[in-house]
Amino acid sequence: MINEDSKDAVEEFLSDPEIAPFVTRVERLPAVEAIWTDFPPGLDPRLRQALASRGVDRLYSHQRACWDLAAAGNDYVVVTPTASGKTLCYNLPVAQALLDDPDARALYLFPTKALSQDQQAEMNALIEAGNLPIKAATFDGDTPQSTRKAARDSGRIIISNPDMLHSGVLPNHAKWIKFFAGLRYVVIDEMHAYRGVFGSHVANVIRRLIRICAHYGAAPRFILCSATIGNPGELAEALVGRPVTAVTQNGAPRAEKAVVFYNPPLVDAVQGIRKSSANESMEIAAKLLASGTRTILFARSRLKVEILASYLNQRFENIYTDNRHIRVEPYRSGLLPGERRLIERGLREGSIHGVVSTNALELGIDIGGLDAAVIAGWPGSLSSFWQQAGRAGRRRGASMAVYVASSAPVDQYLIAHPERFLGSGAENARIDADNPYVYADHVKCAAFELPFREGEPFGPDVGEVLAFLEETGTVRNTGGRWFWSDSGYPAEKISLRSATADNVVIIDTTKGRNEVIGEMDRPSAKELVFDDAIYIHRGRQYIVLKLDIENRQCLVEERETNYYTDAVVKTDIKVLSEDERGGSESLPFVVGDLLVRSSAEKFKKLRFHTNENIGYGEIYLPPEEMQTRAVAVLFPATGRPGAILAAMGELERAAVLSAFCGTVRSLAPVNLLCDRSDLGATWRARDDHYGIPAVYLWDRYPGGTGLTEALALSLPGVLKNALERVASCDCEDGCPSCVGVADQAFAAVRKRKAGAKRVLEAALMAVGRDGALEG
Repeated sequence: MINEDSKDAVEEFLSDPEIAPFVTRVERLPAVEAIWTDFPPGLDPRLRQALASRGVDRLYSHQRACWDLAAAGNDYVVVTPTASGKTLCYNLPVAQALLDDPDARALYLFPTKALSQDQQAEMNALIEAGNLPIKAATFDGDTPQSTRKAARDSGRIIISNPDMLHSGVLPNHAKWIKFFAGLRYVVIDEMHAYRGVFGSHVANVIRRLIRICAHYGAAPRFILCSATIGNPGELAEALVGRPVTAVTQNGAPRAEKAVVFYNPPLVDAVQGIRKSSANESMEIAAKLLASGTRTILFARSRLKVEILASYLNQRFENIYTDNRHIRVEPYRSGLLPGERRLIERGLREGSIHGVVSTNALELGIDIGGLDAAVIAGWPGSLSSFWQQAGRAGRRRGASMAVYVASSAPVDQYLIAHPERFLGSGAENARIDADNPYVYADHVKCAAFELPFREGEPFGPDVGEVLAFLEETGTVRNTGGRWFWSDSGYPAEKISLRSATADNVVIIDTTKGRNEVIGEMDRPSAKELVFDDAIYIHRGRQYIVLKLDIENRQCLVEERETNYYTDAVVKTDIKVLSEDERGGSESLPFVVGDLLVRSSAEKFKKLRFHTNENIGYGEIYLPPEEMQTRAVAVLFPATGRPGAILAAMGELERAAVLSAFCGTVRSLAPVNLLCDRSDLGATWRARDDHYGIPAVYLWDRYPGGTGLTEALALSLPGVLKNALERVASCDCEDGCPSCVGVADQAFAAVRKRKAGAKRVLEAALMAVGRDGALEG
């Protein structure tokens, strides 16, 4: 294993002749000593005893700083790395407050139910160690009805998630009077997870929570915890709507870690095509597992997680050695709660040796001591990268994280510029609590919970939204107050995490089982579990018999196949408004509203292991539509970039625009705290709306989340990175690492890369560094 006594395992891995030639850099992060402080003088003796019984006789410096801020009555956010003892930063002041006041209550919010369960166990251990007169109870979607009343009535610490607070607690606040009246602290852990759409929703849920608390005479303080991001104070203040003090100095020790940058070998030097990062990651994970190193492999999609876990288990398959006593499990959204907990327990206890996960295990769930993390492709942000790398070595000595680059431009850019990992500050997290779609939904929820008084503050323009809702019959104004007048309650129809609250349940009908084995949001279901699709669940293959969108269910049957399926999605757009302009006369860009219509029309059948396309099938499902925010980059013939395009033939112009669009979209996540999948993009050789060549990039959530505006402001930097990637790539005429492999329609175009480079150079010169937005 990789620990203090056998650091040679890292050297052995790096000297492997199949690995060493493709390692581009190894960064060794040295061990760091702890910064200790004494217990605060006001700490309750029972808490001292509880801590001492668990081997804690002093605090890290950041834990003491948090205690002091809590004692002064301040809201604060603590921002330290994985496994730095953030739990005590809130457990100590909360437990102290509850011991001082028998009527005091606290609410803990975690982004996932798995984290809630994990922290319930942690809190129970502290309570039992000191025999503390405090009851902590989990209240989420998995809590049995029989125990919910007891949790409401006697739970002094309620552990939940924003979804349950939104749909289960706030709409039923009359059942929680005692709890809300005594609420002293609200703890929001893993704050960095609350960004983009999810964070925008959560900020509005917090607005509603504060409003309900004020109704019952309470004014709770907020404690937030986060992994490293660039603007923790700003994000915390945006979430809770008031000033927050940031604690950023980490006092916890850090074990030695090796960060390995691995660029898969070229298989076609002319086209610049490299071996699959997913397959290479699987090979690396297999080597580590075979050497006895407990390993986590992070993959980029639910489908990839299932496929790679299956490949790894097949690699070690041997009936005589019980698969060499190596067990690997997939971990992703869509698994049932019981399945997730079995996997988490197996990792803690050591019966599971490897796990292939989406970013679901990026958060701080206790999965015991893993020794290596393999990261297949850029995870979307530095914050995510370090969170994933931090899952190895959480409780032991030296550990290793291996970043395996894909052929995508963003990965190749980062392999060429590892200083972006090692020398740059973390990116900023963005939310837009005033997003009109999100905000209006939560005004509805708030009106259902309590009538609005005339002039009552709640976000930017509650009066205007209420007046609009009155016109639709949703609320009515009586005696200077706005009352809910619609049927049902709105929270049940509003999902915090996706554009729709509609989930499709996946039902296994094999041999009449009729057993629910998973679930999926409706838009994803249309692209992943359409009729005749192959659905993979914990290594088992199922064929989709029927996707019934109307009744929100998908019927599947277990069946062995030698292929998996992948949908081909077609996208159409329509400009709805032009709100802001920027750039220059030579390269203007416009920010506005866009209607995006997407539909899965056919699917490919891809053979396992080789990814060979062995056939197509048709998909017959209605399209998804959404209105969102977009930036359109325009190429007028009067400007240098447009003139270059105008001088080209029709096919070459289309090929170059396609290359420009793909490269810019791929590199934009380097400048924004987002995943590549958060942005949509397309190009038009002659745009229907503007009448000239155009490239569109849009936010892939209804109403937008601020990504489009941030992209418009950082466009010069994005163009600069895109040009550098294309110019530094040594392929002949385009490859996956720069402008991408040409579509079949552009196979005859021979100057696609050179054309894209010329347009990027001219675009960067045209937009300069002052492409500011204008209202």
